[in-house]
Amino acid sequence: MKKLLIIRFSALGDVAMTVPIIHDLAVQYPDLDITMLSREMARPLFERMPSNVHFFAADLKGRHKGLLGLCRLWRDAHLNDFEYIADFHDVLRTWWLRAEGCLHCKKVAKIDKGRKGKKALTRQKDKILVQQATSFERYAKALKQLGFPIKPQFTRLDYSAFCERQKAGNETWVGIAPFAKHPAKVYPLEKMEQVIKTLSERKNTTVFLFGGGDKEKRQIAELCAKYPNVKAAQSQQGLKGELALMGQLDVMLSMDSANMHLASLVGTRVVSIWGGTHPYAGFLGWNQKESDCVQLDLPCRPCSVYGNKPCHRGDYACMNGITPSQITEKLVGHE
Repeated sequence: MKKLLIIRFSALGDVAMTVPIIHDLAVQYPDLDITMLSREMARPLFERMPSNVHFFAADLKGRHKGLLGLCRLWRDAHLNDFEYIADFHDVLRTWWLRAEGCLHCKKVAKIDKGRKGKKALTRQKDKILVQQATSFERYAKALKQLGFPIKPQFTRLDYSAFCERQKAGNETWVGIAPFAKHPAKVYPLEKMEQVIKTLSERKNTTVFLFGGGDKEKRQIAELCAKYPNVKAAQSQQGLKGELALMGQLDVMLSMDSANMHLASLVGTRVVSIWGGTHPYAGFLGWNQKESDCVQLDLPCRPCSVYGNKPCHRGDYACMNGITPSQITEKLVGHE
């Protein structure tokens, strides 16, 4: 079997976006042996994949840290055994791995991040509001360069074996992920609380709140104690259990964050809230609709590709200007 290595470190949401493409690659090339090289946290995303997909975890803060660590990673993962290397990340450490691959006569390709188009999309003056290629399209293009063109056919992954709760036929389950890493991607919690309150009062409706950090868990616990029919989504089975729960939801509410992509992988509709970022940058979840994006038409938007830049105006109007009723109408209107 030919052996292909795919590299993507970064945050969980970024790695999740590789899943549909790798799944289609594995199905359409069953004789291709595929290994995903990423961080340990992403392992559950690849445990429900076809049997020709494998996973290797890089310890980038320990054994595989720095240049000497990358040399160890090359040996530990037996990277010299691969004929093809696809770099889905294109950062300094993956550049080194690509260079090492070239020295060993491997066929190498990397993602085109489209920096020029994204810069024109997010600059303060004379923005060019044009849909950029999605990350899915960019990943597929890199594989095509290696001789593996694919057709997008992915629908969903099945995590039902890890279900801890079973939804009754007359119930409506709504997931809400009220947190994000950067301020420009966070809907104000006091406004989100109004959304939670409204949904919790609806008949036969249960609201599940998703969040992983210690501070987030405390805030979730306070909301669960305050409103009926609101529960924490934490699972004893970790990410796999949360994915199983997401697969049963009627709808997921998320910012432009990892939970949008996780819910997309299990085929759940996502209503997403966009502030400093924009779907035009190419990061909308797999098979999600732009009509399910809640966003304001402001001349300053988008100001950032990843949401990691401070607000030029200083008031985060892109998020503060969205009313709770706009969100609830989007969620309830689908029924």
